[in-house]
Amino acid sequence: MTIHMSDPTRKRRMRHPKIVINADDLTHIEALAEGAMQRNPALADRLLSELGRARIVKAQKMPTTAIGIGSTASYIDGTTGQERRVTLVYPEQADIARNRISLMTPIGVALLGLSEGDSFYWDTRDNQRRMLTVTRVEQAAADDPEAN
Repeated sequence: MTIHMSDPTRKRRMRHPKIVINADDLTHIEALAEGAMQRNPALADRLLSELGRARIVKAQKMPTTAIGIGSTASYIDGTTGQERRVTLVYPEQADIARNRISLMTPIGVALLGLSEGDSFYWDTRDNQRRMLTVTRVEQAAADDPEAN
């Protein structure tokens, strides 16, 4: 009798969820990624990779359940079980005390384009692998000056 066991050292590959990005934000996001190539090439590569697989849509076609710049997202960290609520913003608007997370952070790149119900693995700055699940997405009011 032969027993087949899976190799515990092999990581199970999770399929990347589909992501959607607002076409109005694309040029700015690409410029940020290219500018980060010297300072943080791993993060820049990750962002460019995400852009490469994203579905780019016009602003009026952006799903209300998808996370874009200015969206507020609630998610559960699969490792800690902790629920967080953050707003995804450009780096110049980031303010951790106000839960305004920069796109140019590992969690910011991971959240970009995800929709409610999506789960995704991401690597923290200290190389810990975490899984997050988006539970709710709220869009900023169109007249909110801090939204973009």
